[in-house]
Amino acid sequence: MEAIEKTARAGGKTIEFYPRQKLSPEQPDAVFNHESAPEVIAAVKAKLAEKDVTAVAYGVVRLGSNEVENRKVFEFCKTMGIGIVVTEPEVAALDQIEALVKEFDIKMAIHNHPRRPLDRAYLFWDPEYVLSLVKDRDPRMGACADTGHWVRSGLDPVECVRILKGRIFDSHLKDLDEKGNPKAKDVPYGGGVSNISAILAEYHKQGYPGPIHVEYESNWEDNVPDVTRCLDFVRAWKPAVE
Repeated sequence: MEAIEKTARAGGKTIEFYPRQKLSPEQPDAVFNHESAPEVIAAVKAKLAEKDVTAVAYGVVRLGSNEVENRKVFEFCKTMGIGIVVTEPEVAALDQIEALVKEFDIKMAIHNHPRRPLDRAYLFWDPEYVLSLVKDRDPRMGACADTGHWVRSGLDPVECVRILKGRIFDSHLKDLDEKGNPKAKDVPYGGGVSNISAILAEYHKQGYPGPIHVEYESNWEDNVPDVTRCLDFVRAWKPAVE
C-alpha cells in the first residue's frame, strides 16, 4: 500500500508490482503477489482507485516449466488488469509461456540483470540474446529494458534500446553514478552517466508508448523527492528540433 501512496505523492500514474512486496506496515508478514487471497487483491485494487494509480506490470516473477504456476501469474494479472508480465524465464519453457501470452492477451517482457562474471550461463544481460529469444515469436513476447543494469554491465543503454526496437514493452529507467560497476548507485535523472536524455530520444524515435518506471533503490527510506525529480525530468524532456 505504501508503494501506491508514494507513487501518487511523487506524481506517478502507473506502478509495477513486485512478487515479494510487503502488503502494508500494518501487516508486515503479508506479501502481495499472485498467491494473494481475493480479499487482499480487492483491497489493493481499491487503494489503486483511491490514489488514481494504474497497475500496468508485474515482476520480476519466475516463469518456468510448471504450467499450473505460470497460469496463476497470468490469471492474477488478468484480475488486476495488468498487461505486462516481467520475467527472467526458463528458456526451455518459452513455448508454453507463449501459449499463455496468446490465451490471456498479456505481454511477456524479459528483464535483464547485470552481467555475472562467475555465472556465464546467465545471458539475459545481453540484449542481442534477449532479441534472439523473442524475435520469431508472438509480437507480445519482448523485453523489459532495465537501463541501469545495462550500464552496470558496461553496455551503452542507448544502443541496447536500439537493438530491441519494437520489442520493448516496459522500461526500468535508471541513471547511475558509475558505468561498469555492478554496485553503481541510482541518482536522479540527468545527474549520472546513463545519458537519460539520449535514451528518451531513442524511445521517442521508436515511438515507444511506455510505460517508463522509476526503479530507484538509493536513499530507500526517503526517496520520494528523488523519484519526483526523475519524473519531473521525463515530463520536462523535449525532443531536439531537427
